[in-house]
Amino acid sequence: MAAKSHEEEHPNKAFGWAARDQSGVLSPFQFSRRVTGEKDVAFKVLFCGICHSDLHMAKNEWGISTYPLVPGHEIVGQVTEVGSKVEKFKVGDKVGTGGLVGSCHSCDSCSNNLENYCPEMILTYSAKYHDGTITYGGYSDIMVADEHFIVRIPDNLPLDAAAPLLCAGITVYSPLRSYGLDKRGMHVGVVGLGGLGHVAVKFAKAMGLKVTVISTSPSKKQEALGHLGADSFLVSHDQDGMQAAAGTMDGIIDTVSATHPISPLIGLLKTRGKLVLVGAPAKPLELPVFPLLLGGKIVGGSGGGGMKETQEMIDFAARNNITAGIEVISMDYVNTAMERLLKGDVRYRFVIDIGNTLKI
Repeated sequence: MAAKSHEEEHPNKAFGWAARDQSGVLSPFQFSRRVTGEKDVAFKVLFCGICHSDLHMAKNEWGISTYPLVPGHEIVGQVTEVGSKVEKFKVGDKVGTGGLVGSCHSCDSCSNNLENYCPEMILTYSAKYHDGTITYGGYSDIMVADEHFIVRIPDNLPLDAAAPLLCAGITVYSPLRSYGLDKRGMHVGVVGLGGLGHVAVKFAKAMGLKVTVISTSPSKKQEALGHLGADSFLVSHDQDGMQAAAGTMDGIIDTVSATHPISPLIGLLKTRGKLVLVGAPAKPLELPVFPLLLGGKIVGGSGGGGMKETQEMIDFAARNNITAGIEVISMDYVNTAMERLLKGDVRYRFVIDIGNTLKI
């Protein structure tokens, strides 16, 4: 029996933009979504953020992509249908989906609301769902997901600027909370002032922390201090400045995905300080051990957040009026946006206006 086409695999017709091969070029794509199951929420996609991982995945740079690939895991919209056993959502609600659409619900991680670390977690796109079909992301007109993996977007958050919080936001919020770097008066460094870093500064300031931005670009100083409200700014290759700040930070959130030295960052930490990596460099970083031993310091990692914490993060953002800095684009601009993203030419996150510009 021949395999069903992407359009016929499921009953509900869907439309989006997909990459077909490692060129990563996106173009219109007809496919299908499953029927709304008893625990499922279906929603019309209104906006979808462009995450750096969308670019990596479209080009199969991590070797795990399945084509055709519909990217997008910063997805927000409005509920159109709910399954008979859905308890938390109703038609008309504003909702979102981040990086996950499934997990095993029975392992230690799932039991502790850490679905993002479940060995069987199912990514929002280019992964195999429980029924064996491939998942497709938010560069599309409709979305269907189990209500467990749906987040409610509070009314006071604008949907376009809230979308990136579902990936960039939780990626920096979670380590601040889980590594105990959220106590008022603490001093935290943020490395890199891109899509993740600018949101990290906003969350840290809202938690009452003293924040120092650490960047390779002196030109970002005014943005960090004037616009985002950081307390101080360090240029990472300014040895005098780095030396003067040595041993002053309780923790550092490192958002940089390029290969870079972490030894100077470890030097900025107080005794028992924590350096948490949330960027994903393609090549291994060099880890100097002596500075860790001599200062009782920790180098850790953090990848996204569980569903309970993601909702908590969105609610915290709503209370503190935290949104991402965005540039809203039309769907047909997406390939140009990807080229600009590769060059770092965006402040700070592209968001696709799916609702108004995705046309069949």
